[in-house]
Amino acid sequence: MHVTSEQLLDDGVLQRDFDLGEIPGTLWTRGSAPAPLILMAHNNGLPRTDARLVARARYHAARYGYVVASIDAAGCGDRPRSAADEQARADLRRAMQAGEPVDDIFESMVGPMVDRAAPDWRTALDALLSLPEVNGPVGYSGWAALGVRLAVTDSHIAAAGLFAGGYVPRAQRAEAREVTIPLLLLLQRDDEGNPRQRALDLFDAFGSTQKTLHANRGGHLGTPWFELDDGARFFDRHLRGPGR
Repeated sequence: MHVTSEQLLDDGVLQRDFDLGEIPGTLWTRGSAPAPLILMAHNNGLPRTDARLVARARYHAARYGYVVASIDAAGCGDRPRSAADEQARADLRRAMQAGEPVDDIFESMVGPMVDRAAPDWRTALDALLSLPEVNGPVGYSGWAALGVRLAVTDSHIAAAGLFAGGYVPRAQRAEAREVTIPLLLLLQRDDEGNPRQRALDLFDAFGSTQKTLHANRGGHLGTPWFELDDGARFFDRHLRGPGR
């Protein structure tokens, strides 16, 4: 891991950008005591520099003392996209403007994105676990489709908070039955373009015996701020609770 820049922010959080070969990432820490790690990914591959993701990362580090990391995996953020990726995005914009069905386009775009992104996240996790700042089990927060794939392929992930606001491909909907770790699923009941019933069906499909659904009124960007604290308490229970 090659650190490319670091900055001490006004909330006491140290923000470090790093590279792992072609994989760019950011690490947020506060203090020197080792702490559990939370991997934080934005829905459907938006960049790790997105203001909402950065705000969540800093909050978990500053208020709760977690080590938080995010990366731009293959096909995500500013990473290069293939001609097929660009065509799928153009088709999606056209279909949405025309009011046409978009599920097949999302499937062709998000499914391959998950397949390419997951190995980069596992590479990043292996590197992050070697850091002296990281101690204990690992949590995952954010992009539901990627979270499902990581939960069934990496035993380090001990708990996951998932956002129901992004498209989940058919492969991950099937894999949900194999997810057995504790889960918190966030749902905006009036989310534009994300059918509520699909999120409820995904919640029912998870194999976890400890799973919680938080449903709030409002659209895609209307998740209440208090869900940050509820999410942190969820991670406290499963990453720092009795027996940890």
